[in-house]
Amino acid sequence: MAYASVASLIRTIQSVLISNSPAQVNLICGHREKIVTLHEKFSSLGVFLKNFEKNNVSGEMTDFEIEVKEVVNAVEHTFQLRLTDIETAKNISQNKRACQKFRHSLQQVAEDIDRVWKESTKIQEKGKQASKESLVQDFSRYSGEHKVILIIGMGGIGKTTLAKEIYNDVCIRCHFDVRAWATVSQQHNVKEILLSLLRSTKGDTDDTFDVVDKSKIADMLQKSLKGKRYLIFLDDIWSCELCDGVRRCFPTENNAGSRILLTTHKNEVACYTATENLSLQMDFMDQDESWNLFKSAAFANEELPYEFETIGKQIAEKCHGLPRTIVVVAGVLKSKRAIEDWESVAQDVKSFITNDPNERCSHVLGLSCNNLTSNLKACLLYFGIFREDTEIQVKYLMRLWMADGFLNSENDLEGEAMKCLQDLIDRCLVLVGKKSLNETNIRSCKVHDLIHDVCLRELQRGTIFIRNDIVFEKSDANLVHSECQSLSSHNMKPFKRWTRDEIRGCQNGLYKALLTPVHCQLTDDDNNNILKRTRSILYYVFYYSTFILKSDHIHFKLLKVFDLRLLEIDRFPLEILSLIWLRYLAFSYPRNFDIPSEICKQGNLQTFIVNGYARSDVTFPEKIWGLMQLRHLEMDTFRLPNRPRGSVDKGRHLDFPNIQTISYLCPSCCTKEVISWIQNVKKLGIRGDKVDDESLLESGLLNNLFHLQKLETLSLLLYFRELSVVSSAKVFPETLKKLKLYGTNLSWSYLEIIAELPNLEVLKLMPKACCGEEWYPIVRGFNRLKLLLIKNSDLQFWKATNDSFPVLERLMLTHCLFLFEITIEFADIH
Repeated sequence: MAYASVASLIRTIQSVLISNSPAQVNLICGHREKIVTLHEKFSSLGVFLKNFEKNNVSGEMTDFEIEVKEVVNAVEHTFQLRLTDIETAKNISQNKRACQKFRHSLQQVAEDIDRVWKESTKIQEKGKQASKESLVQDFSRYSGEHKVILIIGMGGIGKTTLAKEIYNDVCIRCHFDVRAWATVSQQHNVKEILLSLLRSTKGDTDDTFDVVDKSKIADMLQKSLKGKRYLIFLDDIWSCELCDGVRRCFPTENNAGSRILLTTHKNEVACYTATENLSLQMDFMDQDESWNLFKSAAFANEELPYEFETIGKQIAEKCHGLPRTIVVVAGVLKSKRAIEDWESVAQDVKSFITNDPNERCSHVLGLSCNNLTSNLKACLLYFGIFREDTEIQVKYLMRLWMADGFLNSENDLEGEAMKCLQDLIDRCLVLVGKKSLNETNIRSCKVHDLIHDVCLRELQRGTIFIRNDIVFEKSDANLVHSECQSLSSHNMKPFKRWTRDEIRGCQNGLYKALLTPVHCQLTDDDNNNILKRTRSILYYVFYYSTFILKSDHIHFKLLKVFDLRLLEIDRFPLEILSLIWLRYLAFSYPRNFDIPSEICKQGNLQTFIVNGYARSDVTFPEKIWGLMQLRHLEMDTFRLPNRPRGSVDKGRHLDFPNIQTISYLCPSCCTKEVISWIQNVKKLGIRGDKVDDESLLESGLLNNLFHLQKLETLSLLLYFRELSVVSSAKVFPETLKKLKLYGTNLSWSYLEIIAELPNLEVLKLMPKACCGEEWYPIVRGFNRLKLLLIKNSDLQFWKATNDSFPVLERLMLTHCLFLFEITIEFADIH
């Protein structure tokens, strides 16, 4: 068979490379690189042939195998012959002629192997497409008992990518009643996996499930799947025990045709699961596939300059067929157009080659990190703070970057943060998670587990910042309300990789701290004082703590980030006001809550978030207008005050010049004066309970909004009263792109006014946004609307034409139980 011939040739080449013969040693010195390249090519060809022959059930050699066998036999014969001539040469003249023939033979061998490679590439491309198509057919055509389908391969080889293609295939989506996805990873937690699957089946991210125990979640999941044809995808299974534990939660009766799709790089899981089930082994990319992927990632739609092809192929070849490694290295070179840079990277990649493929991938990923600018590297390392395989909210991540000072821009910090994130995505270092409903904005992101390991290793080196853990032991906490949680230096522990069980065991509190590294220019006292070197404190647990922070123990004087969102504080901790460098502050509060006037001391504050539901609206003190750097202000419901009387200072503007986000304001405080002080806001939320026309007219809300000429997103949550005072689209700023209405009780005819907004792209009509049974949209309205969401509506008759929504791309109808039909014009959109 062809594989046996290739194996024989590989052994021959190996013997030459390790030979002690003086003649062969002298010969190898001049041609070693070419011979090593041939060895690698034939080794890769051997891997392909081994799998090819294994799948050839007929037992007959194909034309391709016959051709390979003939070429390889001829190569080995010529190779051995030329070496024999060199070894037996009797004089310098004969040796010279033999060496010339050997060089000529090497060139011919290279041409022969390239010809064979091209043919194998075509077969592999057909095979991979056939593998996907075969899997899709296996998923959708078989109607018997539920089956497990396994995709096996090492990290970074493309298992998840293939699984996602299958999971999102149109045929698959139509065939299954329910689809659910969960990422498992090494540090797994069964409850969180089941919770992720349950949320997928429900189609939302309801946090109320968090407080339910594991057995209850498993029961809820079973009920949601029972009697339905389901597809469950579990990505990155690490153990057989976990596989069994999770699979027991999936019903098997009355679920004909259901499928469970698993990915793993563990052979024992593959062997354990593969019995009587289907499996697909992911193989390394061949040379041509590697080069094509590298070329498309490094140059995209650009034309490849000739001088880059040779060095580019060398780099791609050194990635050893790992897609993840290839795209990451290509990402490093994407912005480099100097041949010297490519040669430098080629040398670095070559030096990182090891025998362990996983280590090899990690080394190359480390190389990609080293090629980042200092601010990009700091942004990437921040992912090491979060747990493996955690999807992170983009707005949260970017606000942390801004607060920690990783960004170069002084004004458009959000734009610079998004630019950095996109750069990391383009380099294939960060993976896009969820997107906005209109697919224009990235909502969440994560990093591959291999890159997460690189981030952790860099954090342990402590070159940019040091990560420590803050652990609240039982001795530090007491359920008695009068006793308070103490936050001080003795809680600080060296960073460690926490297991899921250890995290669950820290129910008294687990937080993360980022410290400035020890610096030779700092005094010994400053270096040894971890309180002075602490720059950020962030929560790590995923449940609310019932303990109270003892505020008079906060002595982290240089703190920039203080994220205590899951820690409930009994009152506003006045000692926080002494943290004058604070840029990010978030915590939760109970029913009664007041903000002191000394809040004006937080002159550097950029983000201020308070979670919780107050009994009454929180009113900010007048001095809140002194927070000149404030960019994001978020709370359940609050009031902004009028300007302090008699305090007009021409040398100081009492407004929010940098404000980007405000939510949720009370309607009654949206006076012309207040609106004029937040003119730069881009995202505004207004919430009011039992709002009527009279109170809206009194505040002047609907006469003042048009002053916000930078506003792009507006959410109106006005409950239980009819909003009938919208007389013209001119009450809204022309810049408005997204509008969300909740409880406004507009008649459907009033949407004719909304339809006139010139730049509106997204309209979300939430419960009670509109009332009535009929909607007849006007012709030539909503000229830029791309997404329309209608939720929990009593609409019954909806007559629309193509001209009513000329550019609509996505229509989402949720719980519109009374709607008889939708027009045929919507057939070609999502």
